[in-house]
Amino acid sequence: SPQGRSGLGHCCRQTENTEASLPESQEFLSGAEDKKTTRFTDFEGKTSFGMSVFNLGNAIMGSGILGLAYAMANTGVVLFLLLLTVVAVLSSYSIHLLLKSSGIVGIRAYEQLGYRAFGTPGKMAAGIAITLQNIGAMSSYLYIVKYEFPLVIQAFLKVDVEWYLNGNYLVIIVSVTVILPLALMKQLGYLGYTSGFSLSCMVFFLVSVIYKKFNLPCPFVDFAHNSTVSVLNVTVNDPGGEDNPACIPKMANLNTQTAYTIPILAFAFVCHPEVLPIYTELRNPTKKKMQHVSNISIAVMYVMYFLAALFGYLTFYNEVEAELLHTYSRIDPYDTLILCVRVAVLTAVTLTVPIVLFPVRRAIQQMIFPNKTFYWPRHIAIAITLLTFINLLVIFAPNILGIFGVIGATSAPCLIFIFPAVFYIRIVPKEEEPLRSVPKILAACFAGIGFLFMIMSLSFIIIDWTSGSSKASSGH
Repeated sequence: SPQGRSGLGHCCRQTENTEASLPESQEFLSGAEDKKTTRFTDFEGKTSFGMSVFNLGNAIMGSGILGLAYAMANTGVVLFLLLLTVVAVLSSYSIHLLLKSSGIVGIRAYEQLGYRAFGTPGKMAAGIAITLQNIGAMSSYLYIVKYEFPLVIQAFLKVDVEWYLNGNYLVIIVSVTVILPLALMKQLGYLGYTSGFSLSCMVFFLVSVIYKKFNLPCPFVDFAHNSTVSVLNVTVNDPGGEDNPACIPKMANLNTQTAYTIPILAFAFVCHPEVLPIYTELRNPTKKKMQHVSNISIAVMYVMYFLAALFGYLTFYNEVEAELLHTYSRIDPYDTLILCVRVAVLTAVTLTVPIVLFPVRRAIQQMIFPNKTFYWPRHIAIAITLLTFINLLVIFAPNILGIFGVIGATSAPCLIFIFPAVFYIRIVPKEEEPLRSVPKILAACFAGIGFLFMIMSLSFIIIDWTSGSSKASSGH
């Protein structure tokens, strides 16, 4: 809701004013900041506002968008919009907490905030959560490459069995030729261009989904069926076509699969590990400017997510699959537009991997080599090790929803809700905001929401696994 967002802007503006009235301490802090940050960022921020928005947008924009239509089918349109709005507003508030804490401490690294709040355990907790979260994200992206790329090549070249139709080889080739060179960049700022390209690929995906909605008949005909049989079925079952009950969107809908949608949505705006590295590289960084970057990124993604989910859902209704693009292939595996969309999504997903790799490398450096300056061999070695590990995971790992669900249910609530709130409560001095003050009580409630999210999602997933009705267990 626009009111909610302006309310957020208002609260941040107030804190901005209180900060403006403390120039001496601010100057002292920025001096301290320069001394401290040189340790892991040996440069001044050079990245423009626009590039930062692209980078953060790309960090937010994951493969989650492919699962959103499925999420909508299992929540209903209105409930989905409500959940999406809540998650977007909470993500923005959470970034506000992170920026406020890092402004007070004068350090722009998630792990260092943890260190300031709780010493080494805090630093390790933040580092491990970022590592798990982002390795999960990277593996789910490469997972898409593994399963989608062979199908696309096969459809374009119309060949059956060739070595290059093996997804495992393709993942390795893409990792070495595209992801590794980008991951070896010294700074995130350089990736602004690839991020912009990645986002434009996703815009193409969105436009195609909207176009297809008006192009496909509603009770859709499966390509796999014998064409004559399906024609008979259509004529017998639904003389009205549009009045078919399968073609009426549900406004609210709760079923056993609703469990999965909450982690998928919570996962939808996770960009928190990337916020502080992007902040570090922002030109003329202020908290207000970085909050604007975050809000614009989240707002753009919010609109794209909703439209993609809505039109994907309105195309297939309850037939939609956990992976939207597979549903199109059921109608016509050789549809040129959808093949191009798949290439675009693959490109976008591949170009997101380096962005997500940066915070992991940074976390590993903070945990294992805390006092070392920038060193090329180490920078390169960590990237290669990480990519190798993720490739092994993807080649030998289980289905994507399982990866999504479990990681979404554990590390995402920590990074989005619990850590920013708890760090904020510990880092903002009691003289400035006593424990009973409104901001701290809000932050405590926020951490509580995070725990609820975590418990709810995990219990849903466990119930789902034990009952065996899970769609996660049956591969796509």
